[in-house]
Amino acid sequence: MKTNFTLRQLRDSGTSQANDILRRCIHCGFCTATCPTYQLLGDELDSPRGRIYLIKEMLEKEKVPDEKTVLHIDRCLSCLACMTTCPSGVHYMHLVDHARTYIEKTYTRPLPERLLRRLLAFVLPNPKIFRLSLYGAMLGRPFKALMPGRLKGLLAMAPKTIPSSSQVDRPQTFPAQGKRKMRVALMNGCAQRVLDPKINEATIRLLTRHGVEVVVAKGSGCCGALTHHMGMEKNSHNSAAANIHAWRDEMDGEGLDRIVINTSGCGTTVKDYGYMFRDDNTLAKDAETVSGMARDITELMSELNLQPTGKVPKLKIAYHSACSMQHGQKITTLPYELLKTAGFEVVTIPESHLCCGSAGTYNLLQPELATKLRDRKVENIRSVSPQLIAAGNLGCMIQIGGAIDVPVVHTVELLDWATGGPKPKSLDAIGD
Repeated sequence: MKTNFTLRQLRDSGTSQANDILRRCIHCGFCTATCPTYQLLGDELDSPRGRIYLIKEMLEKEKVPDEKTVLHIDRCLSCLACMTTCPSGVHYMHLVDHARTYIEKTYTRPLPERLLRRLLAFVLPNPKIFRLSLYGAMLGRPFKALMPGRLKGLLAMAPKTIPSSSQVDRPQTFPAQGKRKMRVALMNGCAQRVLDPKINEATIRLLTRHGVEVVVAKGSGCCGALTHHMGMEKNSHNSAAANIHAWRDEMDGEGLDRIVINTSGCGTTVKDYGYMFRDDNTLAKDAETVSGMARDITELMSELNLQPTGKVPKLKIAYHSACSMQHGQKITTLPYELLKTAGFEVVTIPESHLCCGSAGTYNLLQPELATKLRDRKVENIRSVSPQLIAAGNLGCMIQIGGAIDVPVVHTVELLDWATGGPKPKSLDAIGD
């Protein structure tokens, strides 16, 4: 694609990177075949190729984006299926993230939209505030019919019960069982530790059982993905910087071999810290180090050689590969292989490349499209008649679980069970 940026514009790092990305696009349209929004809407501007044209015009002309441009970029899930499909290596993720930052800085959204986005950016990354907000949502649920717009959807999506805080999420060290093979930092995150603390508990049991010392570093928390994908660069970089400092302290202390992440959306972002801080003279080197050490839990368990007990039933599992896992991190076969090694029967979901509609805050900001994608995903899952569904991303688990009567379990809970841990509570109805 031919671009027309001036030398002055190209002195900006973000614009220079966008120029390089745009020039790789050859207009082939392969991306339209795997883009969820294009599949639903059939609008060229709701495909990666169409959005690329909108972004190019917006950035080249340094325009204040119009409502149409913002609409079509907002509708992008950042599922990154287009990057898997693209034959030219267009790094669409970096391009659309830059466009969203530009929009956030230059475009004034309607007041209700601004308030909703600020509310999500304030509440979701802060576990204490998020927990309090969920209690408020429980009290407000009977009155949701009286609520305006998308507040109804927010109340409807709030869980009916809120699990207690887990002791594993405070800063501490969990010793390895037997001979220590490595020492890792667990990213305990933000929303996940409020909504489903069992995932971090299972991760720690699984790792320590396999000879890994696990540290929850003081000062680590939200990865920054939620605000990053809303274009709130300062917020996301502050969260990321806190993690980098926390893990750097551990590296300088007793040392770290890996940083392990059990939410694939977070993993995609942490692995991109090096790019995010490329122009930061203070943090660039440490950010690159952190990105290089980050591993999804399935990557680490493959490296450790999973040791199943052979005592779990051969349940039929539909494995849902989150977009951030298969397209963002390019982890495709590992979860399947681990679940099979653990003793389960794993089946592939039709249209497995398509997003379920969760996509961070997408199901809150674009509920209509998110619901259509969820229903399509659930229909595909039902077609293979599984006994349970496994996934490696909490957002997907909640999105799918809200529309199907089949248990949805995190992959790490199943691996923990298969290697001597407790049976996941959500599987109580399934016999041993």
